[in-house]
Amino acid sequence: MALQATPPRARYIMIGGFLGAGKTTAVARLAKQLTEAGLRVGLITNDQGRELVDTAMLRSLGFATEEIPGGCFCCRFKSLTDAAASLTESTRPDVIIAEPVGSCTDLVATVTYPLRRIYGDAYQIAPLTVLVDPIRAQRVMGLAEGGSFSSKVIYIYRKQLEEADIIVIGKSELLTTGQLAELEAALRLAFPAAEVLAVSVREERNLETWFSRLTTSEQTPRAAMPVDYDVYADGEALLGWFNATVAVTADEEFEVGDLLRELCGAVQSGLAALPAEIAHLKMTYSPDESLGGDVAVVNLVRSDFVPELGISLDEPSASGQLIINLRAEAAPEDLAAVVQGALKLTAARHPGLNPAVEHHEHFRPGRPTPTHRDR
Repeated sequence: MALQATPPRARYIMIGGFLGAGKTTAVARLAKQLTEAGLRVGLITNDQGRELVDTAMLRSLGFATEEIPGGCFCCRFKSLTDAAASLTESTRPDVIIAEPVGSCTDLVATVTYPLRRIYGDAYQIAPLTVLVDPIRAQRVMGLAEGGSFSSKVIYIYRKQLEEADIIVIGKSELLTTGQLAELEAALRLAFPAAEVLAVSVREERNLETWFSRLTTSEQTPRAAMPVDYDVYADGEALLGWFNATVAVTADEEFEVGDLLRELCGAVQSGLAALPAEIAHLKMTYSPDESLGGDVAVVNLVRSDFVPELGISLDEPSASGQLIINLRAEAAPEDLAAVVQGALKLTAARHPGLNPAVEHHEHFRPGRPTPTHRDR
């Protein structure tokens, strides 16, 4: 790559996008490629809650990862810079990759511009990527029918695209050639300031073009976009958040992937009965038997999709820790009830299986209040 092995300033790369867009998978792939190129890489994850699946997954892959819970980067700006400093002290990374909360927008004015203004001697700021799930993007752009969100949630989604330097259509393998061309054209027409790229992390297609932009270009300053913070706050408040850690024990070993898919399907059925549109359901399972930090990961990114096992375990397990992160347009207490019901239903189907909730939280995100906003 053209990026120097020892740049005078750490390159700061932020990969945003709505919940379920595939950001963590893309971050892991970029981090792997940069590491293989001889660069030191540090990662920063971010969420409104705690006990993050993303952090567990990225650490399991061996990456130095700092976590900023309890609010988005814009509202936790000092935490962001402290996390970057912590990475610098521990690993002195050449590249810092930050993954913001999937329900946040206005990141250019509240994060990258202040970062350049205040800490410009420490960081090179790469263009802002906003990643989109192609099926969700088709529906938002009016190109396909299917489950979607209410207008104020869609407002956040479209604002994310409006501020992007690069819009990346991830999982492009899910669309036909014609569908992909139609979506690319619609995005270019609606958001002319952004470069639009289509990639497939799973098939490793067109990643070099995107990664080259991130490692060789710098963000070009432009006027901050207008944001109605009342609509933004209302949109965030429509989304429910549920996080839990669950200690799982069993009388006999079980296949982890099968159990995760079954549990995920039970949650999906419970949410359909509300009804509630899923933004993202993620689970990791860490077996007690593993000494190497291995995890299994399952994802569900839309209400009408199927649970996907992103990372599997080769061996069965008899005990371990399950982390559940669920975001959906529904009341948080309803999400909690659905997950608890799904755990009981799954346990009833497997005699000897005992999932014990050790910690859980459910809430709606508070009104975003940026620390800085550069115009």
